[in-house]
Amino acid sequence: MGARILHIWNTAGVASVIAKFCDREFGTKSTVITRRAADKVGLTTYGRTYEDGPTTFFIRALLMARSVDVVHVHSLDRIVPWLRRLYHGKPLVMHYHGTDIEGRWEEKENRWKSADAIVCSTQNLLEGAPSSALHIPNPVDTDIFRSLDVDRDPRSALSFRYGMDSEAEQLAERLGLNLIWFDRWGVPHHKMPETFSRFAYYVDLRRPPGHHEAQSVGKAALEALACGCQVIDWSGKTLQGLPDENRPENVAAKWYELYRGLMKS
Repeated sequence: MGARILHIWNTAGVASVIAKFCDREFGTKSTVITRRAADKVGLTTYGRTYEDGPTTFFIRALLMARSVDVVHVHSLDRIVPWLRRLYHGKPLVMHYHGTDIEGRWEEKENRWKSADAIVCSTQNLLEGAPSSALHIPNPVDTDIFRSLDVDRDPRSALSFRYGMDSEAEQLAERLGLNLIWFDRWGVPHHKMPETFSRFAYYVDLRRPPGHHEAQSVGKAALEALACGCQVIDWSGKTLQGLPDENRPENVAAKWYELYRGLMKS
């Protein structure tokens, strides 16, 4: 019988991809849960969204954790101390994805210190982290995100409005690209592959509210790479092709190894 994994929350749809490919490749039995209010574009392609309010969902997650082997929490770190009190010996993973932890390690120590493993989705988030924290790259669901057979204008580019609009427009003008804007949550998840496949470039410039420029390749940028776009990152570098470290089977292997280690210890 495969290990039973409960994913609480589904930041950027990452939990769905990890769960799907761990189940497929390694025979785990994963459950992904989140609130529908937090998933307006349909990121939960593998798992379930609930109509719960915050308190009801919190209680639901605590109760569901009772019957699994490993609890994998995404971003929702306030639940971690509660899980530890209720299930003292159960392996518990705290997985951070971006502004949920960037520059906040000291502030949130009373939450993450209760976890058995602390993981960050991008390398830059390890700044200020405890020495035990790990980096496991974000996966892309290559069943969904792949290049479609459509014509692309070689000077076409798209980006999502995320705090760096003027910088992205200046960059596109300098490179001679025709930049088209989309609202960050304006495209349903299932239409993203078709959207990316219409463009030659994706401009990945992001400045979350209250934070500095994001110095990492975003989840949407990785999906754009899988769909055949070239990606211009925060440093002005042009990327092409989905890196092996972000392929879902490779990411799943890292997570399965971590789960096994936690269960043995």
